[in-house]
Amino acid sequence: MQKRWVADLTLTGIAFVWGITFVLVQDAIATLPPFHFLMIRFALAAFFLFIYLLCRKPENLSKSDRKRNWTAGALLGLFLFLGYALQTFSLLYTTSGKSGFLTGTSVALVPVFALFILREKMKFSSAIGALLALCGLYLLAFTDFSSVNYGDVLAFLCAIFFALQIIYTGKYTNSTSMMHLVTIQLATVAVLSGICALFTERRTIFAGLGHLFTPGVIIALVVTSLFCTSLAFIAQTHVQKQTSPTRVALIFSLEPVFAALGDYFWNGIALTGRSFLGCLFILAGMILSELPASSFSFLKRKAGKNLKKNG
Repeated sequence: MQKRWVADLTLTGIAFVWGITFVLVQDAIATLPPFHFLMIRFALAAFFLFIYLLCRKPENLSKSDRKRNWTAGALLGLFLFLGYALQTFSLLYTTSGKSGFLTGTSVALVPVFALFILREKMKFSSAIGALLALCGLYLLAFTDFSSVNYGDVLAFLCAIFFALQIIYTGKYTNSTSMMHLVTIQLATVAVLSGICALFTERRTIFAGLGHLFTPGVIIALVVTSLFCTSLAFIAQTHVQKQTSPTRVALIFSLEPVFAALGDYFWNGIALTGRSFLGCLFILAGMILSELPASSFSFLKRKAGKNLKKNG
């Protein structure tokens, strides 16, 4: 039980760091193009971990272990990159509110994927918690879904890949070397971001990147690469040994809550009543997901009676 609480607090800390630095990242990519930012951020993060691996006692890994590390790390890196890339492109065609909400639907996708990929049974409490968190994300997004466009589809695909990254991290975390897994994952994102930058942001390369590295961009790169990337993904990979992917997704749904708080403290943007209600829904979803199955037995009995009555 104690390990579970440590895992929950660690994941909440990751969501907190991701959320409060959102403003920092938003300001940075207003100057430095997104894929250049991702390339440098993940390259720095992978470099920090590579230096750490060089300085510590090398692990005695067999050829099959090394192959497993590379395969798993590259797959996780591909999922993570596709999540970031699709989210970036979705913003070209849809609003940030719709993109944010559709990206957040990964909280509902994870338990479904876990059922089919990991054969992990979906707890009734987790399903209720995910639905409440989803309602909270919608309230936070404050957006209109009367029409669906190309960007909305891209944002939903982004949610699928973020969900797969969480699922497969849980799958590989006990069968691979954690530090190698994370380092390869981050390096993969850096390489794929660099390729995308070459094809989609070529003008920036020819114009020269030097003048884009303002103090704000440099601070954002250092903070996000060290705290939001290196340390965050090491922590996620480590604690997924003690918790389920569904729980990880639920806790990560707190990121927009912390982002809203960051907006309030950094930019003075106050939380509206609707946004505050959305935060409460997400917190309620997390709390309910922890309740034992017996707490919901009355709902199951009531549903069973209604089915018999209608039948």
